Amino acid sequence: MKVLLLSDIHSNLAALETVVQDAEANFEIAETWVLGDLVGYGPRPAETLSLLSSIGAVAVAGNHDLAVAGVISAEAFNPVAAAAVSWTQSVLGNEYLDQLRELPARLERHGITLVHGSPRDPVWEYVMNEGVAAQALDDVDTTGLAVGHTHVPVIFRQLSGEFERIQSASSQPRSVAGSKFLVNPGSVGQPRDHDPRAGYAVLDLDAETVTHRRVEYDHELTASKIREAGLPAFLADRLRVGV
Repeated sequence: MKVLLLSDIHSNLAALETVVQDAEANFEIAETWVLGDLVGYGPRPAETLSLLSSIGAVAVAGNHDLAVAGVISAEAFNPVAAAAVSWTQSVLGNEYLDQLRELPARLERHGITLVHGSPRDPVWEYVMNEGVAAQALDDVDTTGLAVGHTHVPVIFRQLSGEFERIQSASSQPRSVAGSKFLVNPGSVGQPRDHDPRAGYAVLDLDAETVTHRRVEYDHELTASKIREAGLPAFLADRLRVGV
């Protein structure tokens, strides 16, 4: 059974459409899991939520989702992010806002825990290094943990007392067999690893592998929509360089 792992889409419809098309063309996807931040920053929030609904995606809440829904305050956000939250609230109808409010902070699917940040702080904590990753794995009873929030693809694997970080730019399957593992698929809509291509991962639950993939998409289309919406120009400019 192959699962499409998405995170940090951030209302980037062009990136999401390209990722879904690429995944469906190359894998037999059984389920789609979204690890938070469906909206925020980008120019097409309603269309993004509609597409995710149409493919039956299961999602957990990210900090931007909760801020847009009014569940948490945007006061802790930087001015650019806060401006995007306010704009997104102004263009989303109540149906979509209710959908965001109903997103859970944490889910378990097929022996995998899903959160946006970390198990102990699903909304805010970044899993950036081995120490935080080890603590995160200790905090779950499941074999696997899938997170987002950092916008950077990575696998952490714990096997026979050894802890390994796999930061792979390749699209080859990586084995997680026999280990407790954490996977971050990277960001669909706003990568921050100096690679502007949209990122996602496929988790093969039968083969016990994780495959990270990057795909080119029309980031200039998204950038132009950002400018047309009157959102901060930085949100358009960063898409070209992946920061």
